[in-house]
Amino acid sequence: MTTAVMSVYKVASFPDGGGHFWVYLQYALGLRRLGCDVYWLEQLRPARDPERQSYVISTFLELMQQLGFEGRTLLYTLDGDPRFIGCTWGEAEAVLRRADVLLNFHYAIDPRLLACARRTALVDIDPGLLQFWMSSGQLKVPPHDSYLTTGETVGTPAARFSDCGLRWTHIRPPVCLDLWPVTSDARSVAFTTVSSWSSASWLKVDRNGETVLLDNTKRVSFLDFVDLPRHTSQPLELALYLLDRDPEGERRLKQAEKDAADRAHLESHGWRVRDSREVAGSPEAYRAYVQQSRGEFSCAKPSCMEFQNAWVSDRTLCYLASGKPVVVQHTGPSSYLPHGEGMFRFTSLPEAVEALESIASDYARHCRAARDIAETHFDARRVLETALNAALSTQPAALQRAGA
Repeated sequence: MTTAVMSVYKVASFPDGGGHFWVYLQYALGLRRLGCDVYWLEQLRPARDPERQSYVISTFLELMQQLGFEGRTLLYTLDGDPRFIGCTWGEAEAVLRRADVLLNFHYAIDPRLLACARRTALVDIDPGLLQFWMSSGQLKVPPHDSYLTTGETVGTPAARFSDCGLRWTHIRPPVCLDLWPVTSDARSVAFTTVSSWSSASWLKVDRNGETVLLDNTKRVSFLDFVDLPRHTSQPLELALYLLDRDPEGERRLKQAEKDAADRAHLESHGWRVRDSREVAGSPEAYRAYVQQSRGEFSCAKPSCMEFQNAWVSDRTLCYLASGKPVVVQHTGPSSYLPHGEGMFRFTSLPEAVEALESIASDYARHCRAARDIAETHFDARRVLETALNAALSTQPAALQRAGA
């Protein structure tokens, strides 16, 4: 049996992020379906409130137990040396040393943890952005034995960003088809999405020889299409992570006020706005919300269009697998992403309107096509078999240095 350790990022510290949890669950549960013994490794981010920290830890560990990862969750804090919760450093080190591979999604992982692993593979789920951060010196990524990416253009002549001098193996984002079955629900009347909204996310990009700052938030992209509800008969709903109705907003009043203004602005243009914490705050709630939707309408971060990375969201795969057609922002030419049946990729307001109306005209056909896209391109069993084989076929750097 292959033992795989997955080093994930910011799941335990984000207990209201059901969709974020699913990003890594697709990999963890998919690997388990391939017969792997899977361990979950994660750094716990510090919290200001000790009571909040206790709640975060207990909530996370209870959920991991429900998911079958009891005894296989390596949660640690980093204040100097790593300190593990629920096990000793020696016990965690023993797991890392006997594992066949460490699949690392935490780009800035402590190198001491990597050094314990027999074989390491970096998994890039932020194509374009990761390479931009690395090449601009904003992120220092420790060396790995192999490098996997979900970005179709990474390391190819089509890329608008550096390959960082690394050899990238291409994989597709996975979805566990059995966990996301086709659903039909009488409540499925709105095209929805679950999204972050505003954060301090800026990119320095070159425009005609000049360096400009790019606001890299979903807020910017969605507001470009704020008039869409006025041009379509299809109800549109956004489940957003806003602070205006959250106790956390009391400590971030300026952001809460901006979020309140944005909520009112969206609603005045015909959007339904929901609180993502309420409707998609856990993995189960997130799945229910997606599967009670008519389909997905979503925009991408500006960096996706800037880099033309052909990015497709893990969230979109959940809609597709559930038999829900998707209308998503075009992020660059793709050799395999379809357009026009089950999935539409828009670049303008008229294209988005046309896509929504096309789906409405033959909804059942587009639902079937959506599931077919998921089965053909994103089946976790095939995707993760490819990823695992690529990671395991690479000789560990320690052996290479020893001339083994």
